[in-house]
Amino acid sequence: MKISLVRHFQTEGNKQKRYIGTTDEPLAADASVGIERQVYETPDTLYVSPLLRCRQTAAILYPEKVQLVCEELRECDFGGFENKNYKELSGNPSYQAWIESNGTLPFPNGESREGFQTRTVNAFYSCVREAYEKGSKHIALVVHGGTIMSIMEAVTGRKGSYYEWQVANGNGFEFSIALGKDDTLENVAVAGEQIKKLEGMRNTTCI
Repeated sequence: MKISLVRHFQTEGNKQKRYIGTTDEPLAADASVGIERQVYETPDTLYVSPLLRCRQTAAILYPEKVQLVCEELRECDFGGFENKNYKELSGNPSYQAWIESNGTLPFPNGESREGFQTRTVNAFYSCVREAYEKGSKHIALVVHGGTIMSIMEAVTGRKGSYYEWQVANGNGFEFSIALGKDDTLENVAVAGEQIKKLEGMRNTTCI
């Protein structure tokens, strides 16, 4: 099965380098300018995060496909950092402690990275298994940057590689897995050379 992971296009919050997790903002007016449509091959099955920015992106990329919404693929809850950027958080002791922990501390009144990763990776596994049982050969997931990082760390089996999988808005990764009826996804490892980077958007910002 081929799997495409695509990060949603830019929102105004992304442009301002804000932590946009639970904030359900729409895409920026110019979000899809510069899209290279040939990158986005139409999948058999399309899964999306419930948040508006992902559903709007999926509608632009795959206008003919039914969107299967998976609630647990949503972005991390940034808690007290939500909808703020690093300038606004400068001098905040909780933010400084989080930075010094390399992002491993839980967000104040939000999710822990461990909890977020467990949630999103389990959701990914459920989507893949469901699509496999339907006979899908190619699935796409239009999700969030953090969701993609969680999934990529899990499928490569490279513990601690979370931040290496950051990807700009509109871009993503593509890889294939061999999955038999009795295989568990937790035991499927994808080698680095088998991963293709999807660069459908240029000059976009990672946050």
